[in-house]
Amino acid sequence: MELGEYLPFWKKLTEAERRTLAGSVQRRRFEKGQVLHHGSDECTGLILTLDGQLRVYTISEEGRELTLYRLLERDLCIFSAPCMVKSILFDVIVEAEQDTEILHIPVDVYRDLMDNSAAVANFTNELMAARFSDVMWLMDQVLNKKIDSRLAAFLLEESGLDESRKLSITHDQIARHMGTAREVITRMLKAFQADGLVKLTRGGIELLNEKRLTELAADSLR
Repeated sequence: MELGEYLPFWKKLTEAERRTLAGSVQRRRFEKGQVLHHGSDECTGLILTLDGQLRVYTISEEGRELTLYRLLERDLCIFSAPCMVKSILFDVIVEAEQDTEILHIPVDVYRDLMDNSAAVANFTNELMAARFSDVMWLMDQVLNKKIDSRLAAFLLEESGLDESRKLSITHDQIARHMGTAREVITRMLKAFQADGLVKLTRGGIELLNEKRLTELAADSLR
């Protein structure tokens, strides 16, 4: 495997740094539902997704989950190494949503690269800024946007990820993604069904009118 395909700063490293990095990364595979990182008490290291899909989420004091973002192929998770970046002040959990293969970069190796390579430091800062931007956008959604708009956007996003109009997902799973109660999601989905936007099936949802869902989701689509 050529690390240069996945790490933008690879060509700017010295030969010694490349050897150290290449010798330290580990391929690991996780089954759907496995947790890769459990929160700030754990400094897992950096996670680079090779194949599959990861979910990065947080849990409120009331025990409610909220998905912050997904990690798809070639995405790198910096929040799984909170001990390395002092500005990471909140807990996140990283879970495999599909059977997923990753590259694991140990914290000490990456920290040394950051300390000695301006390219790595700049890349890390840009990655952090992008992730915090994602989180701030989500907070604005939760605090200021209507639940019907957010739900419509979520269904469209899931449809895009699954490449299907038929989603195998429960009301409880949607609620955990969106940081709300299952009853709220069930009530809203029934309203969507009554309006002809979706069809509710046992353990799933079928999108019937993507155009109207897109119009409804206008304030919540990225």
